[in-house]
Amino acid sequence: MKKILIIEDNLEVRENTAEILELSNYEVLTAENGKVGVEIALKERPDLVVCDIMMPVLDGYGVYHLLSKHPQTAAIPFIFLTAKSEKSDFRKGMEIGADDYITKPFDGIELLNAIEVRLKKSDLLKQQYVGHEALNEFLDDAQKTGKVQLTSNEREIYSYNKKHVVYKEGQRPRAVYYVVSGKVKICRINDDGKEFITNIHTTGDYFGYTSVLEEANYKDQAQILDDAKLMLIPREDFLQLVNNDIQIAQSFIKIVTQNIVEKEKSLLNLAYNSLRKKVAFGLIQLLKKYKVQENENVVLNLSRENMAQSIGIATESLIRTLGDFKDEKLIEIQTGKVIIIDENKLRNLPY
Repeated sequence: MKKILIIEDNLEVRENTAEILELSNYEVLTAENGKVGVEIALKERPDLVVCDIMMPVLDGYGVYHLLSKHPQTAAIPFIFLTAKSEKSDFRKGMEIGADDYITKPFDGIELLNAIEVRLKKSDLLKQQYVGHEALNEFLDDAQKTGKVQLTSNEREIYSYNKKHVVYKEGQRPRAVYYVVSGKVKICRINDDGKEFITNIHTTGDYFGYTSVLEEANYKDQAQILDDAKLMLIPREDFLQLVNNDIQIAQSFIKIVTQNIVEKEKSLLNLAYNSLRKKVAFGLIQLLKKYKVQENENVVLNLSRENMAQSIGIATESLIRTLGDFKDEKLIEIQTGKVIIIDENKLRNLPY
């Protein structure tokens, strides 16, 4: 049963609201002013707070400010109640981070709908997002909260041919990209012109968001690997989703941290593993991108040059090692394509 805290100085409004919520199968806590409300919230950790703005002792803005300073209550959904309808109050409430704003007198259904939407949003953002698809799954769920639609039928989709450069190092970011179809490689090029592929994005992936968040020029290059269709999401829309909601921001930071850990694993593989283990690790990383369902033999349709660049080794070394893996029946090679047939042994090479 979800727990909801009502902070309201008007006894009649407080009791009527509590009754409506209790009839809707919520556990209800009440407080007659902001100070008491903060104390109850810190002790009881409600799933959502409904709070009046104009109150004695401590007003609603003060309540929100204090709860947002405590890690254990900062992410609790917050709905403001007020008898005022001025746009300035509405704007102030939303600017400081409230999830919703309801003007008194309000309809019971209006309040229940607002609460249901915010609780669903909170449950979505509490999910544990792990693995290489974590960020894509999170962004898809985050836009279900309704504040910003990253992908929609209204956004234009652009088609690009193989080898087209989407953006180059040093360019100013103006959008986040969503892969509708095809594949895109992200790479860095050193002073000698040698290319190192840092990521490969496939259908359903977002890319280009790091530079948007940093408000810095691109540090890498994005190039079409297979003919692709991309949806461009204006940087302003992406920043609004991430910056204007504390729950979304916290979840996003956790996922980006996970991605950094994965990058560190890749660097350790490149620095310390044997050639065989480097290639096996790289094949497993590519497998994650190409795998559609469990218990299938994954086909890696990637040129040897691009595959070597994604692993960080010479093309000749890759070709030689793939030949060894084929002889050991770990993979098959058909007309240039690599088919993973023993994922478990690749993951656990002894040397």
